[in-house]
Amino acid sequence: QVQLVESGGGLVQPGGSLRLSCRASRSISSIFLMGWYRQAPGKQREFVARMYSFDSRNYADSTKGRFTITRDNSENTLYLQMTNLEPEDTAVYFCSAQLGVGEAYIWGQGTQVTVSS
Repeated sequence: QVQLVESGGGLVQPGGSLRLSCRASRSISSIFLMGWYRQAPGKQREFVARMYSFDSRNYADSTKGRFTITRDNSENTLYLQMTNLEPEDTAVYFCSAQLGVGEAYIWGQGTQVTVSS
């Protein structure tokens, strides 16, 4: 098993940037898939970005070109660099991990991102 702890959320003005971190309780180098999801008030949780252990990455259409997902195996940490933020990006952002193919997703507790002037 692994525990995930997100950090880095906060209040930012439109057009600003934030970097979210997701620190794992153990090595992430062998974790099959790690990603970011978000949930805005009154909406369902939605996919933001994901990264496979073999470095393949996918992004939601709404975040492509603005968000970048990376992982630092030496720090056991997954990152989400967010630029050119929009009010529509306001949500609680969750880190996820799938240890192996077909296994259940593990979730962090979330970190709030608010984009507002």
